Amino acid sequence: MRTLIDQSIIGKFPLDLIEKIVYSRLGAHKSEILVGPGHGRDNAVIRLGHNQVLVVTADPLSMIPALGVRDSAWLSVHLLASDLATCGFPPQFMIVNLCLPPSMSDNEFEEYWSAFHNECKKLGIAILGGHTGRYVGCDYTIIGGGVMMTLAPEKQYLSSNMSKPRDLLIMTKGVAIAATGILARVFPETIEKAYGSAFLKKAQSYFHQFSVVEDALTAASAGLRDEGVTAMHDVTEGGLLGALYELSEASKIGLEIELSDVIVTEEAKLVCDLFNIDPYSTLSEGTLIISVKPEKAQKVLQALKLKRIKSEVIGKVTDLRDGRWIKRNKVKEALKKPSIDPYWEAYWKAYRKGLK
Repeated sequence: MRTLIDQSIIGKFPLDLIEKIVYSRLGAHKSEILVGPGHGRDNAVIRLGHNQVLVVTADPLSMIPALGVRDSAWLSVHLLASDLATCGFPPQFMIVNLCLPPSMSDNEFEEYWSAFHNECKKLGIAILGGHTGRYVGCDYTIIGGGVMMTLAPEKQYLSSNMSKPRDLLIMTKGVAIAATGILARVFPETIEKAYGSAFLKKAQSYFHQFSVVEDALTAASAGLRDEGVTAMHDVTEGGLLGALYELSEASKIGLEIELSDVIVTEEAKLVCDLFNIDPYSTLSEGTLIISVKPEKAQKVLQALKLKRIKSEVIGKVTDLRDGRWIKRNKVKEALKKPSIDPYWEAYWKAYRKGLK
Protein backbone atom coordinates (compact mmCIF):
# COMPACT_ATOMS: atom_id res chain seq x y z
CA MET A 1 0.00 0.00 0.00
CA ARG A 2 1.32 3.44 -0.93
CA THR A 3 1.83 5.79 2.02
CA LEU A 4 0.49 9.31 1.58
CA ILE A 5 2.93 12.04 2.60
CA ASP A 6 1.91 15.44 3.94
CA GLN A 7 3.68 17.70 1.43
CA SER A 8 3.65 20.60 3.89
CA ILE A 9 6.40 18.88 5.92
CA ILE A 10 8.73 18.26 2.96
CA GLY A 11 11.93 20.31 2.65
CA LYS A 12 13.69 22.55 5.14
CA PHE A 13 12.20 22.84 8.62
CA PRO A 14 10.45 26.16 9.31
CA LEU A 15 12.54 28.72 11.20
CA ASP A 16 10.39 28.61 14.34
CA LEU A 17 10.69 24.81 14.60
CA ILE A 18 14.48 24.91 14.13
CA GLU A 19 14.67 27.60 16.80
CA LYS A 20 12.54 25.60 19.22
CA ILE A 21 14.23 22.21 18.76
CA VAL A 22 17.76 22.79 17.47
CA TYR A 23 19.21 26.16 18.45
CA SER A 24 18.71 25.60 22.18
CA ARG A 25 20.60 22.27 22.00
CA LEU A 26 24.00 22.75 20.38
CA GLY A 27 26.31 20.56 22.40
CA ALA A 28 29.36 21.95 24.15
CA HIS A 29 30.32 25.61 24.04
CA LYS A 30 33.66 26.34 22.32
CA SER A 31 35.28 29.77 22.40
CA GLU A 32 36.93 29.10 19.02
CA ILE A 33 33.56 29.27 17.24
CA LEU A 34 33.31 32.68 15.57
CA VAL A 35 30.12 31.91 13.61
CA GLY A 36 27.78 29.13 14.68
CA PRO A 37 24.26 28.05 13.68
CA GLY A 38 21.67 30.73 13.01
CA HIS A 39 18.96 31.85 10.59
CA GLY A 40 20.42 32.56 7.17
CA ARG A 41 23.97 31.52 8.06
CA ASP A 42 25.47 29.44 5.26
CA ASN A 43 28.70 28.47 7.02
CA ALA A 44 30.27 27.96 10.43
CA VAL A 45 33.62 29.63 11.17
CA ILE A 46 36.22 28.31 13.62
CA ARG A 47 39.28 30.28 14.76
CA LEU A 48 42.49 28.27 14.24
CA GLY A 49 45.01 30.89 15.36
CA HIS A 50 47.82 32.52 13.38
CA ASN A 51 45.19 34.75 11.67
CA GLN A 52 43.46 31.76 10.06
CA VAL A 53 39.95 30.35 10.28
CA LEU A 54 38.30 27.17 9.08
CA VAL A 55 35.02 27.80 7.24
CA VAL A 56 32.69 24.77 7.17
CA THR A 57 29.33 23.90 5.61
CA ALA A 58 27.16 20.79 5.28
CA ASP A 59 24.34 19.68 2.98
CA PRO A 60 22.57 16.54 1.73
CA LEU A 61 23.90 14.64 -1.28
CA SER A 62 21.33 13.55 -3.82
CA MET A 63 20.69 11.18 -6.69
CA ILE A 64 17.60 12.41 -8.52
CA PRO A 65 16.40 9.88 -11.12
CA ALA A 66 14.75 12.57 -13.27
CA LEU A 67 18.11 14.40 -13.54
CA GLY A 68 20.27 11.34 -14.11
CA VAL A 69 23.37 10.09 -12.33
CA ARG A 70 25.97 12.56 -13.59
CA ASP A 71 23.90 15.71 -13.22
CA SER A 72 22.86 14.61 -9.73
CA ALA A 73 26.53 14.32 -8.76
CA TRP A 74 27.27 17.75 -10.28
CA LEU A 75 24.39 19.28 -8.34
CA SER A 76 25.48 17.69 -5.04
CA VAL A 77 28.97 19.16 -5.32
CA HIS A 78 27.80 22.63 -6.37
CA LEU A 79 25.13 23.03 -3.69
CA LEU A 80 27.81 22.56 -1.04
CA ALA A 81 30.41 24.62 -2.89
CA SER A 82 27.91 27.45 -3.41
CA ASP A 83 27.30 27.78 0.33
CA LEU A 84 31.00 27.72 1.12
CA ALA A 85 31.99 30.20 -1.61
CA THR A 86 29.83 32.86 0.05
CA CYS A 87 32.69 33.26 2.54
CA GLY A 88 34.66 34.87 -0.29
CA PHE A 89 37.21 32.08 -0.69
CA PRO A 90 37.20 28.92 -2.85
CA PRO A 91 36.31 25.52 -1.34
CA GLN A 92 39.31 23.29 -0.58
CA PHE A 93 38.34 20.10 1.28
CA MET A 94 35.42 17.70 1.61
CA ILE A 95 34.22 14.72 3.66
CA VAL A 96 31.53 12.52 2.09
CA ASN A 97 28.98 10.21 3.75
CA LEU A 98 27.08 7.99 1.30
CA CYS A 99 24.16 5.86 2.54
CA LEU A 100 23.03 4.31 -0.72
CA PRO A 101 19.79 2.46 -1.49
CA PRO A 102 20.25 -1.30 -2.04
CA SER A 103 18.83 -0.87 -5.56
CA MET A 104 21.79 1.30 -6.66
CA SER A 105 24.07 -0.90 -8.76
CA ASP A 106 27.88 -0.86 -8.68
CA ASN A 107 27.90 0.59 -12.20
CA GLU A 108 25.52 3.41 -11.21
CA PHE A 109 27.60 4.18 -8.16
CA GLU A 110 30.82 4.22 -10.20
CA GLU A 111 29.24 6.64 -12.69
CA TYR A 112 28.00 8.87 -9.85
CA TRP A 113 31.32 8.86 -8.03
CA SER A 114 33.35 9.52 -11.20
CA ALA A 115 31.23 12.59 -11.96
CA PHE A 116 31.48 13.68 -8.31
CA HIS A 117 35.28 13.31 -8.36
CA ASN A 118 35.61 15.15 -11.67
CA GLU A 119 33.62 18.15 -10.44
CA CYS A 120 35.59 18.32 -7.19
CA LYS A 121 38.82 18.20 -9.21
CA LYS A 122 37.66 21.07 -11.45
CA LEU A 123 36.85 23.19 -8.39
CA GLY A 124 40.12 22.33 -6.63
CA ILE A 125 38.44 20.36 -3.82
CA ALA A 126 40.29 17.45 -2.16
CA ILE A 127 38.15 14.63 -0.73
CA LEU A 128 39.54 13.74 2.70
CA GLY A 129 37.46 10.68 3.56
CA GLY A 130 34.01 9.65 4.76
CA HIS A 131 31.81 6.57 4.70
CA THR A 132 30.16 4.54 1.92
CA GLY A 133 27.60 1.74 2.11
CA ARG A 134 24.18 0.41 1.10
CA TYR A 135 21.44 0.27 3.72
CA VAL A 136 17.84 -0.94 3.89
CA GLY A 137 15.52 2.04 4.34
CA CYS A 138 17.64 4.37 2.21
CA ASP A 139 16.15 5.52 -1.07
CA TYR A 140 16.42 8.19 -3.73
CA THR A 141 16.61 11.19 -3.77
CA ILE A 142 18.76 11.81 -0.67
CA ILE A 143 21.68 9.37 -0.53
CA GLY A 144 23.91 10.91 2.12
CA GLY A 145 25.53 14.10 3.25
CA GLY A 146 28.72 16.09 2.75
CA VAL A 147 30.86 18.49 4.73
CA MET A 148 32.94 21.03 2.79
CA MET A 149 35.68 23.24 4.22
CA THR A 150 38.18 25.94 3.37
CA LEU A 151 40.89 27.93 5.11
CA ALA A 152 40.68 31.74 5.08
CA PRO A 153 42.33 34.75 6.74
CA GLU A 154 40.53 35.70 9.95
CA LYS A 155 40.33 39.38 9.01
CA GLN A 156 38.96 38.74 5.51
CA TYR A 157 36.37 35.93 5.46
CA LEU A 158 32.71 36.87 4.98
CA SER A 159 29.62 35.63 6.76
CA SER A 160 25.95 36.39 6.09
CA ASN A 161 25.80 38.15 9.48
CA MET A 162 28.11 40.98 8.33
CA SER A 163 25.75 43.13 6.25
CA LYS A 164 25.41 46.71 7.55
CA PRO A 165 22.96 49.62 7.12
CA ARG A 166 23.69 51.73 3.98
CA ASP A 167 25.00 48.68 2.08
CA LEU A 168 23.46 48.12 -1.34
CA LEU A 169 22.04 44.73 -2.30
CA ILE A 170 22.96 43.11 -5.62
CA MET A 171 21.41 39.94 -7.04
CA THR A 172 22.81 37.71 -9.80
CA LYS A 173 21.24 35.79 -12.71
CA GLY A 174 17.53 36.06 -11.82
CA VAL A 175 14.75 34.48 -9.77
CA ALA A 176 13.34 30.93 -9.89
CA ILE A 177 16.42 29.48 -11.59
CA ALA A 178 16.12 26.06 -9.96
CA ALA A 179 12.32 25.88 -10.25
CA THR A 180 12.63 26.68 -13.96
CA GLY A 181 15.44 24.23 -14.65
CA ILE A 182 14.00 21.31 -12.68
CA LEU A 183 10.43 21.65 -13.96
CA ALA A 184 11.76 21.81 -17.52
CA ARG A 185 13.62 18.54 -16.94
CA VAL A 186 10.79 16.74 -15.10
CA PHE A 187 7.82 17.93 -17.23
CA PRO A 188 9.36 18.57 -20.67
CA GLU A 189 6.28 17.60 -22.72
CA THR A 190 4.06 20.00 -20.78
CA ILE A 191 6.45 22.91 -21.27
CA GLU A 192 7.18 22.11 -24.92
CA LYS A 193 3.44 21.94 -25.67
CA ALA A 194 2.92 25.35 -24.04
CA TYR A 195 5.94 27.25 -25.37
CA GLY A 196 7.73 25.22 -28.06
CA SER A 197 10.93 23.17 -28.34
CA ALA A 198 13.36 26.12 -28.51
CA PHE A 199 11.93 27.50 -25.27
CA LEU A 200 12.13 24.07 -23.61
CA LYS A 201 15.81 23.69 -24.53
CA LYS A 202 16.63 27.10 -23.08
CA ALA A 203 14.69 26.41 -19.87
CA GLN A 204 16.43 23.04 -19.45
CA SER A 205 19.81 24.76 -19.80
CA TYR A 206 19.10 26.54 -16.50
CA PHE A 207 20.24 23.39 -14.71
CA HIS A 208 23.91 24.26 -15.07
CA GLN A 209 23.25 27.69 -13.59
CA PHE A 210 22.43 26.08 -10.20
CA SER A 211 25.75 27.23 -8.75
CA VAL A 212 26.95 30.54 -7.31
CA VAL A 213 30.61 29.53 -6.97
CA GLU A 214 31.71 31.73 -9.88
CA ASP A 215 29.31 34.53 -8.85
CA ALA A 216 30.64 34.62 -5.28
CA LEU A 217 34.34 34.41 -6.12
CA THR A 218 33.95 37.03 -8.87
CA ALA A 219 32.19 39.44 -6.50
CA ALA A 220 34.83 38.76 -3.83
CA SER A 221 37.62 39.61 -6.28
CA ALA A 222 36.40 43.23 -6.23
CA GLY A 223 37.23 43.51 -2.52
CA LEU A 224 36.08 42.17 0.85
CA ARG A 225 34.59 43.85 3.94
CA ASP A 226 35.52 47.57 3.98
CA GLU A 227 37.00 47.19 0.48
CA GLY A 228 33.74 46.04 -1.11
CA VAL A 229 31.55 43.00 -0.43
CA THR A 230 30.35 42.78 3.18
CA ALA A 231 28.17 39.64 3.03
CA MET A 232 26.81 37.08 0.58
CA HIS A 233 23.93 34.61 0.77
CA ASP A 234 22.89 32.08 -1.87
CA VAL A 235 19.21 31.63 -2.64
CA THR A 236 17.62 28.20 -2.11
CA GLU A 237 14.15 27.16 -0.86
CA GLY A 238 11.85 30.12 -0.33
CA GLY A 239 13.39 31.92 -3.28
CA LEU A 240 14.72 35.46 -3.39
CA LEU A 241 12.28 36.78 -0.77
CA GLY A 242 13.09 33.93 1.59
CA ALA A 243 16.83 34.50 1.19
CA LEU A 244 16.46 38.23 1.80
CA TYR A 245 14.56 37.51 5.00
CA GLU A 246 17.28 35.06 6.07
CA LEU A 247 19.98 37.63 5.38
CA SER A 248 18.10 40.22 7.42
CA GLU A 249 17.78 37.72 10.29
CA ALA A 250 21.46 36.76 10.14
CA SER A 251 22.71 40.37 10.11
CA LYS A 252 19.89 41.87 12.22
CA ILE A 253 19.17 44.49 9.55
CA GLY A 254 16.24 46.13 7.83
CA LEU A 255 15.71 46.02 4.06
CA GLU A 256 14.15 48.09 1.29
CA ILE A 257 13.71 46.02 -1.88
CA GLU A 258 12.34 47.25 -5.22
CA LEU A 259 10.79 44.26 -7.03
CA SER A 260 10.73 46.14 -10.35
CA ASP A 261 14.57 45.99 -10.29
CA VAL A 262 14.67 42.22 -9.69
CA ILE A 263 15.90 40.12 -12.63
CA VAL A 264 13.07 37.94 -13.97
CA THR A 265 13.97 36.11 -17.18
CA GLU A 266 11.35 35.20 -19.77
CA GLU A 267 11.90 31.49 -19.09
CA ALA A 268 11.43 31.88 -15.34
CA LYS A 269 8.31 34.01 -15.75
CA LEU A 270 6.59 31.70 -18.24
CA VAL A 271 7.44 28.43 -16.47
CA CYS A 272 6.25 29.87 -13.15
CA ASP A 273 3.07 31.16 -14.83
CA LEU A 274 2.43 27.69 -16.29
CA PHE A 275 2.74 25.98 -12.89
CA ASN A 276 1.12 28.85 -10.93
CA ILE A 277 4.23 29.62 -8.86
CA ASP A 278 5.33 32.98 -7.47
CA PRO A 279 8.80 33.41 -9.04
CA TYR A 280 10.04 35.59 -6.17
CA SER A 281 9.52 32.95 -3.48
CA THR A 282 10.45 29.66 -5.13
CA LEU A 283 13.56 27.50 -5.55
CA SER A 284 16.39 29.55 -6.99
CA GLU A 285 19.69 27.79 -6.45
CA GLY A 286 22.09 29.73 -8.67
CA THR A 287 20.99 33.18 -7.48
CA LEU A 288 23.34 35.08 -5.18
CA ILE A 289 22.57 38.05 -2.94
CA ILE A 290 25.54 40.34 -2.40
CA SER A 291 25.69 43.08 0.24
CA VAL A 292 28.24 45.72 -0.74
CA LYS A 293 29.53 49.09 0.41
CA PRO A 294 27.64 51.68 -1.70
CA GLU A 295 30.82 53.27 -3.04
CA LYS A 296 32.06 49.84 -4.20
CA ALA A 297 28.86 48.62 -5.89
CA GLN A 298 29.87 49.62 -9.42
CA LYS A 299 33.18 47.79 -9.05
CA VAL A 300 31.33 44.59 -8.10
CA LEU A 301 28.80 45.00 -10.92
CA GLN A 302 31.63 45.52 -13.41
CA ALA A 303 33.49 42.43 -12.23
CA LEU A 304 30.34 40.33 -12.69
CA LYS A 305 29.68 41.88 -16.11
CA LEU A 306 33.16 40.91 -17.29
CA LYS A 307 32.29 37.29 -16.44
CA ARG A 308 28.94 37.67 -18.26
CA ILE A 309 26.99 37.16 -15.04
CA LYS A 310 23.76 39.17 -14.99
CA SER A 311 23.49 41.41 -11.93
CA GLU A 312 21.38 44.30 -10.66
CA VAL A 313 21.10 46.45 -7.56
CA ILE A 314 17.69 45.57 -6.10
CA GLY A 315 17.63 47.52 -2.85
CA LYS A 316 19.46 48.66 0.21
CA VAL A 317 20.15 47.70 3.81
CA THR A 318 18.59 49.81 6.59
CA ASP A 319 18.49 49.73 10.35
CA LEU A 320 16.43 46.85 11.74
CA ARG A 321 14.15 49.36 13.52
CA ASP A 322 13.09 50.67 10.09
CA GLY A 323 11.64 47.28 9.18
CA ARG A 324 11.87 44.93 6.22
CA TRP A 325 10.02 46.17 3.15
CA ILE A 326 9.46 45.27 -0.48
CA LYS A 327 7.85 47.53 -3.06
CA ARG A 328 5.58 45.60 -5.42
CA ASN A 329 3.74 47.53 -8.17
CA LYS A 330 4.56 50.80 -6.34
CA VAL A 331 2.91 49.48 -3.16
CA LYS A 332 5.08 49.02 -0.07
CA GLU A 333 4.52 45.79 1.89
CA ALA A 334 6.27 44.02 4.75
CA LEU A 335 8.73 41.25 3.89
CA LYS A 336 7.30 38.23 5.67
CA LYS A 337 8.96 35.19 7.19
CA PRO A 338 9.20 32.45 4.52
CA SER A 339 6.54 29.74 4.51
CA ILE A 340 6.48 26.52 2.47
CA ASP A 341 8.04 27.00 -0.97
CA PRO A 342 5.23 26.98 -3.59
CA TYR A 343 7.36 24.74 -5.81
CA TRP A 344 6.48 21.64 -3.79
CA GLU A 345 2.71 22.02 -4.12
CA ALA A 346 3.06 22.83 -7.82
CA TYR A 347 5.30 19.80 -8.42
CA TRP A 348 2.99 17.33 -6.67
CA LYS A 349 -0.10 18.80 -8.29
CA ALA A 350 1.50 18.32 -11.73
CA TYR A 351 2.67 14.81 -10.77
CA ARG A 352 -0.81 13.76 -9.61
CA LYS A 353 -2.31 15.11 -12.84
CA GLY A 354 0.04 12.83 -14.75
CA LEU A 355 1.82 15.69 -16.54
CA LYS A 356 4.99 14.75 -18.41
